[in-house]
Amino acid sequence: MADGGKIPTDGGGALGQNPFAALSNAGLPVAQKAVLEQAAAAAEKKSGAAKPPESNRGRVDIRRETGNRGGKTVTVIDGFVGIGLPEKEALAKKMRNACGCGGTVKDGAIEIQGDQREKIAAILSAAGFRPVFAGG
Repeated sequence: MADGGKIPTDGGGALGQNPFAALSNAGLPVAQKAVLEQAAAAAEKKSGAAKPPESNRGRVDIRRETGNRGGKTVTVIDGFVGIGLPEKEALAKKMRNACGCGGTVKDGAIEIQGDQREKIAAILSAAGFRPVFAGG
């Protein structure tokens, strides 16, 4: 150690060679556009990706309630038309995860703990609903 006992921190020398440098795509067949589209469609179908939500699935009301809850604020979303309980539960789960709080589906309405109206409105808009703030 001629440099006063210091250990070099420059990462050492460069790699000797790149093992992929000699590879090329010469001699490989060129994929046709139709074949690529079919492969992409098959991959999407296999992964179970859902179709994008409809652009307008109806109006839903978002309101804040504190009555009969011991002074605690709850955001209530109701007015869903044409969706079943499983989809409401999936929406509630997405809202709970985004807001970082608890919530449930009760009597056909989704209840999320706390005043989370802005975040919930964004989630509902992305799902194709038209959120409307009801009440004060």
